[in-house]
Amino acid sequence: MRVVYVLALASCLATPALARDRTGFKAIEARNYDAAERVLLNERRIFPGRPELMINLGTVYARTGRVSEAAILYRAALASDAVEMALPGGGIETSHEVALRGLRSLAPAALAVR
Repeated sequence: MRVVYVLALASCLATPALARDRTGFKAIEARNYDAAERVLLNERRIFPGRPELMINLGTVYARTGRVSEAAILYRAALASDAVEMALPGGGIETSHEVALRGLRSLAPAALAVR
């Protein structure tokens, strides 16, 4: 199983190993959501099935108030094959665990919008 680096939620930042940020991590960390979205949309055109891209784009959408779009991406990550993701504290979780946490984080926002 491959290990990927991802930033899904503020509480589970990952450390990117690549010099070029293809997961939007650096832009998300810098709160430059427009730049992160551009990177992630471009990468998803090339690699549409990569759950780490779905999760990070879901994070961008969640942080910019697009809750329903974020939920769609988190669910798509759950429907894809799980990959291991390295987290900042040195831990590893599957993309399914991170996507579930992302979905749970949307629940209060979804209720507040109604």
